[in-house]
Formats: sequence, structure tokens, C-alpha cells
Amino acid sequence: MTPCTPVESWRISVVVPVFNEQEGIATLLGAVVPVLERHTPAYEILFVDDGSTDDTLQILRQRHAQDSRVRFISLSRNFGKEAALTAGLEHAQGDAVIPMDVDLQDPPELIPDFIRLWREEGYDMVYGVRASRPDDTMMKRSSAGGFYRLFNRMSHIEIPDNAGDYRLIDRRVVDELLKLPERTRFMKGLYAWVGFRSIGVPYQRPARTMGDSKFNFWKLWNFAIDGFVSFSTVPLRVWSYVGGIIAALALLYIVVIVGQVIITGRDVPGYASLLSVVLFFGAIQLLSIGILGEYLGRLFMESKQRPLYVLKESSPLVPVSPPNDRPSP
Repeated sequence: MTPCTPVESWRISVVVPVFNEQEGIATLLGAVVPVLERHTPAYEILFVDDGSTDDTLQILRQRHAQDSRVRFISLSRNFGKEAALTAGLEHAQGDAVIPMDVDLQDPPELIPDFIRLWREEGYDMVYGVRASRPDDTMMKRSSAGGFYRLFNRMSHIEIPDNAGDYRLIDRRVVDELLKLPERTRFMKGLYAWVGFRSIGVPYQRPARTMGDSKFNFWKLWNFAIDGFVSFSTVPLRVWSYVGGIIAALALLYIVVIVGQVIITGRDVPGYASLLSVVLFFGAIQLLSIGILGEYLGRLFMESKQRPLYVLKESSPLVPVSPPNDRPSP
């Protein structure tokens, strides 16, 4: 893509959620700013401090004082990445928004391709597709692939395999995303739910250059459950079928036992078989109650209507750029 000309009047917002990432801010700016300088007429980089306890916020204040295009908002505590990302979308001012991680596993070199497909080919959303994930273990790659396949089978919407938050989102798509009021937010599903014209761009995901992932196995497991429960009622519906099958098998077993007693005079099996049946049905009941509890808990949280996050501090706004001159697709 050729560098943009001065006559163009649109702006890109790069949204970067951070939590205890004081070492990574300078590195990210050093990699992203030259790309934005060459390929955009105007830009802002909006950091969302998700309740950091190190010097992240102080560094962001200093960076904003040096360059007003580096903005920040700071949340009152750690609300989680999905809430921080939503906060970034709400405060971004650009004609298109690019969420990305601070660890540079989302390569900035992909941004020109995102912009080209948005500006020249009229796509409303351009997302990165991880063609390889060398930094992940075999178990993590396998579990991630299994999650995408299972989610797409269970949900009425389909999310692209190996597509994360790294993408370019047109302003009108951002506005629609911000209309969605749920508190338990699974952003990958929300991106797909709003629709619009989208395309994937494959890339080789580099190894992490700094810091450690804030997502351990337990957090990823809960994140996957949030995705399933937020976009599918299959876990609820399946227990109707499970109950019907178990009832049919139980009825068949009763017929067999009664037949054996009547025809052969064989005694009914005793303690061991009875205990096994009781434990089996107890486990099934507890599992089904747990699934019901997942849905009921989310209804309980939604009914409180609490804000998704609480803003503690923000940098002054940069004057808004001229209206977007992007032609309609």
C-alpha cells in the first residue's frame, strides 16, 4: 500500500488494553507509530489501563504529555480484557478502530493490509487469522481448535477459526457493537453477531517478545464457558434429550428385571447395582443443575444493570478529525 496523501481526511484509532505492562508500552509505540505515520493521515493510540498496579498509568501520562495522539483511559480496578476493550471502543474517536495487544503478537505490519481492504475494497471488518501459533503449546492449539469447532456447531452464528481481537472495525460497526448491552461480553461472538461485510487476513503469529500472558488455563476455560453460554442454548436443550434417553433405558431395564423375575424366578440385583444407579442419576442431576446455574447466574448479573466498568481517569480529548470521506461500498 502506498503512503496516504495529505488530502485524505480520516483517522485510525488503535485501542490497546493493558494490565501491568509498563515494559511494553515504549516497545509497542516504537513499532506501531512508524506504520501509522506512513499509512494514515491521522491517528490516535488509545491505551486502556485495566487497573494496573505497577507504573503503567504513570508512563501513559508521560507519553500523552509528549504526544497528544497517545491517549489513555484508566479504569478504577481490573474489570477484565473484554470490559477494557469495550471501554476502548466507547472512547475511540477514529473512523475505524484497530484493537491489538501490547505484546506485539499482533504484528503492526498487518495494519496497511487492513486499511487497504477497508478503504479500497469496502470491507467493514478486516480480521487477522493466525495461520501459525508457535508460542502456544500443542495442548493450547488443540483446545483452541476444538473450541472453535464446538462453538460453531452449537451456536447460530459462526466465528472464524483462529481469529482474535486483532482487526480493523469500521465506525458504523463499532456503533452497533456499542448498542449491545450485555455485561458478560464475548467479543469474538459479538463481532460475528453484528454481521457486516468481513474478510480475514492470514498471518504468522510471532512469539511473545515481552511479559507473560495474563490468561492461564482456568481463565481460558471460564472464557470458553462464557462464549458457549452467551451465544447458545444447546447446553440447556441437550438435557431434554439426555433425560429422554435415560428414561427410555431405565424403562427397558425395568422390563428386563421384571421379566427375569417372572420367567426365571431370578432375584432382583441388590446393593451394588442399586448404588451405581443412584450415583449415576445423582451425577446427572448435579451436572444439569450446574448448567442451569450458569444461565441463571448470568440472568442475575444482567438484571442488576451495573455498568460494565468504572472510569477513574482519562487523558484530554484530541480534536476530532474531519468527517470520514470513505466512499460507501
